Amino acid sequence: MIRSIGFTFGKHLLIAFVLPVLAIAQTGVSSKPDDGAIVAMLASAPAAQDAPAKSARSDETFIIGDDDVLAISVWKEPDLTKQITVRSDGKISLPLIGDIQAAGRTPPQLEMDITDRLKAFITDPQVAVIVQEVHSLKFNILGMVMKPGAYPLAAGTTIVDAIATAGGLKDFAKKKGIYVLRQMPSGGEYRYEFNYQDFIKGKNTKQNIELKSRDTVVVP
Repeated sequence: MIRSIGFTFGKHLLIAFVLPVLAIAQTGVSSKPDDGAIVAMLASAPAAQDAPAKSARSDETFIIGDDDVLAISVWKEPDLTKQITVRSDGKISLPLIGDIQAAGRTPPQLEMDITDRLKAFITDPQVAVIVQEVHSLKFNILGMVMKPGAYPLAAGTTIVDAIATAGGLKDFAKKKGIYVLRQMPSGGEYRYEFNYQDFIKGKNTKQNIELKSRDTVVVP
């Protein structure tokens, strides 16, 4: 009898010990939450922020041009903090200082120009210039294409891309006589020859150069 009681007592003791251990083990081993838990975790987690894209807005070497939209801020001067479009004459106008040249300047250079002008009115002005929208990067295509004109210049645009953007060549275009005119910093023009006939045959493919802003493609 005593033996039977001891066995029963030992059995209950074993169950009392093993069950909590199994429960703990299951809790520790199961690392995959159910669908409801996943949804709750995602809802409570802070939203991930996208990495900032590299663009003209953050490029300190970008040359401001006509029609570009600038965000100009002056610390503690709300009347001088505004969004301005560069005029066709390359200038912008700000309170106190009036017209100031923006086209042809980088954002840091324009910041310095505005700062120097504001020193006559404000003690230690803190100026920031950010390019909000780029409209000055364009190329021109003239002559025997379906839609000649000025077009926005996307990164990597080549002569062939420009021709395609303009709707392609007209029937009597001189495919061997196409050229690109590029304005040089010194003030002159450089001419790049392009033989479309050779290019489509796979010859001298390097002549299909990447265009720069204000390049003009001429199709005779």
